[in-house]
Amino acid sequence: MQLLVAYQSDPAGSNMATYIAKDMDKVGDIFHGKHFDLILIPTPVISADWIEEKYPYDGYVFLSKHASESGDLALTCHSTGNFSDALFGGFPKQVAIPHPHLQKSYMQHLWKKKDNFSRFEITIEATHHGPTALNKPTIFIEIGTTQKEWTDKKLCEGIAQIVIEEMSKEPSKHNVAICFGGTHYPEKFNKELIEGQFALGTVMPKHALDSLDGELFSHILSRNKEAKFALIDWSGLGKNKQKVIDLVQTTDLEMIKL
Repeated sequence: MQLLVAYQSDPAGSNMATYIAKDMDKVGDIFHGKHFDLILIPTPVISADWIEEKYPYDGYVFLSKHASESGDLALTCHSTGNFSDALFGGFPKQVAIPHPHLQKSYMQHLWKKKDNFSRFEITIEATHHGPTALNKPTIFIEIGTTQKEWTDKKLCEGIAQIVIEEMSKEPSKHNVAICFGGTHYPEKFNKELIEGQFALGTVMPKHALDSLDGELFSHILSRNKEAKFALIDWSGLGKNKQKVIDLVQTTDLEMIKL
């Protein structure tokens, strides 16, 4: 069973969680459901590396606000991890185990209902922030991008309803690919996720590739055991293109150029 997690003081996360919890039974800290459980925690979700020890589940889905410097409105979903320093939760040079099939199913569902969210960009983000240490699949579902959207109950409830529907069924299985290159909002990988055949594991963007070495690459592989492919943004690798190619060629991953 999966656990949905939201931070009590995060307006978007708590609004989504409150809507989802209304048909669940609370016992102690936990709201119990038929297909999944839910908890509101008193500390930020990006620092929830502790949660597995206290609340052991088969996977963790974090409901959260999304913020960006640009202020562009976005509905996002992404795996977690730090490729260098741990500036926003988690541990340095550690990535979480992704939740590829749920992410693909959720994003495709959201895309089908995009007319309901016409003001928003619907996009994944590259892997970033914590928690990173959980030993079960982890994913963030986020609503952006300002206080106005985070406190918009109709918006939060619309996303929450999609979450309920997705969490109440088993997602279809797809080929899983680790992704290298592109920007923080990786258009090629996002298009592949929504329209193509692949589900996505860790997504390492161009700006993080300076930190990629053999040790980090091996760690990423260890956290993506389902992955049989490497998706490469061929024009989005910069000066690290050859390093990425060489590392992928040391593995059994099939390299796909986008």
